Amino acid sequence: MLKETYVCASCHAVYPSTPDIWRCPCGGLLNVDWERPAFSKEHIRSEWPGMWRYAGALPFHSENSVWKEITMGEGYTPLVPLSQEDPHTFVKVDYMMPTLSFKDRGAAVLIAKAKEWGVKKVIADSSGNAGTSIAAYAKRAQVECDIFLGAGTSPKKIAQIKAHEANIRMVDGTREDVAKAAQLAVQQEGTFYASHVFNPYFYEGTKTYAYEIWEQLRGVPDTLIIPAGNGTLLLGVYQGFCELLAEGLIEVLPKIVAVQAENCAPLAQAFHEQCLEKVTVQNKGTIAEGIAIAAPERATQILHAIKQTNGYIVTANEKEIKAAHTALAAKGFYVEPTTAANYAGYLKHEKAAHELIVMPLCGAGLKAV
Repeated sequence: MLKETYVCASCHAVYPSTPDIWRCPCGGLLNVDWERPAFSKEHIRSEWPGMWRYAGALPFHSENSVWKEITMGEGYTPLVPLSQEDPHTFVKVDYMMPTLSFKDRGAAVLIAKAKEWGVKKVIADSSGNAGTSIAAYAKRAQVECDIFLGAGTSPKKIAQIKAHEANIRMVDGTREDVAKAAQLAVQQEGTFYASHVFNPYFYEGTKTYAYEIWEQLRGVPDTLIIPAGNGTLLLGVYQGFCELLAEGLIEVLPKIVAVQAENCAPLAQAFHEQCLEKVTVQNKGTIAEGIAIAAPERATQILHAIKQTNGYIVTANEKEIKAAHTALAAKGFYVEPTTAANYAGYLKHEKAAHELIVMPLCGAGLKAV
């Protein structure tokens, strides 16, 4: 059996990796620690077109094939130049996924782990995309699924979740209220919490974004522009590149530039105040719903990752986000407003000569209102 444990990011207490725990009693969030085998280019399973080509770097025993029953070909998305005018800037088209968002990376790994553990039902909360991913992979794994959503969730995402036959549980209130309602249900029902924020196995999936960039570029970019709400992509990317660095496969970590919507920017506020702790702000309302998180649970880890890569945080206002959405569409990319916010942040980045930049196109525009 693979030896896996949970380690609290706050008090460093160690717990067995089981479906029954999702947070340390001290209140700290959990990271997963496991016996990682050595990984090199020779371990890439090139016969697999998706992210499972890096199965050797994922927390499953080499003889475990449960993920083969669940995968829908997620991952290994195209990495293409933004335009002829920006030959050193690349976009990774992560909306070319089964449920049309990058969240499929994390959901595929998390649900595969739940299936390995014999979980019969999962509960998750979401602003939309994570919910659609968890619902789709849970259905494929034949696992019952409840998704908690806020009243302002895109009707198209709600329809997608319904199509996967998940039980939708609507909650009035903020995004934080939705999470609290889901957590209460997990506690009362004794159910597995398939949270893209709290469950560290989700980040084991999103880290494949880094592995793919490394393989596709045959190296690392200078800078990564990443939208940040709960930090599920940013933290996964940071973890992935740290693993590649530890293996000696790269020589330096790329700079991480995080982007937030000006109307809901707790990470930006904390960063500019030189604070590495969780800051709560009022969500003034933004069309970039995917990053409208007023109190990110993993704020400390997100801010640490940005600082460790000599990165920074930039914000975009609603007018800039809408203009960026139109500009990306003119280049052929029809995206969600959250991705448009990321592009708006990119436009504010002062590029150095020949600076190699990569940014994700996180969600398809067809999913937005």
